[in-house]
Amino acid sequence: MTTLFIFSGLPGTGKTSLSQQLAAHLNAIHLRIDTIEQALRDLCGLPVEGEGYRLAYRIAADNLRLGINVVADSCNPIALSRREWEQTATSNQAAFLNIEVICSDADEHRRRIESRAADIPGLQLPTWEQVVNREYHPWSQERIVIDTAKRSETACLDALLAAIAPL
Repeated sequence: MTTLFIFSGLPGTGKTSLSQQLAAHLNAIHLRIDTIEQALRDLCGLPVEGEGYRLAYRIAADNLRLGINVVADSCNPIALSRREWEQTATSNQAAFLNIEVICSDADEHRRRIESRAADIPGLQLPTWEQVVNREYHPWSQERIVIDTAKRSETACLDALLAAIAPL
């Protein structure tokens, strides 16, 4: 069965690295909200709110209908967007897995935020204060939680693959 892998987590937790690795491992489509939203800003001059997610849902649906697994990479901070990702999967006869990426070590997380550079031209990365104060709803759905603190990218991917193997 085709699957939508729904990544969530605050900026700087490692979700883009992990989601890209999973997409490569599965030969799946990788949809990154940051890329879509920055393109809307650059190409359309839009102040972006939910438009990036709405476009991503449509692109994901197109690929799920073709039988292609999709890895969705976004903060996905609120219950509404989480439900909409799930609905995108179910309305296109696909399974879904929620994957929350966290960094439980606040010092490490802060170092990541303060030392990273944007890999998307024009993208303004959030400050540590913005990350700490970001709206992020508690989870009510089942999910796989991957803690990237003090772990290599390979170890995180191995943990994720082990978690999804029985599913």
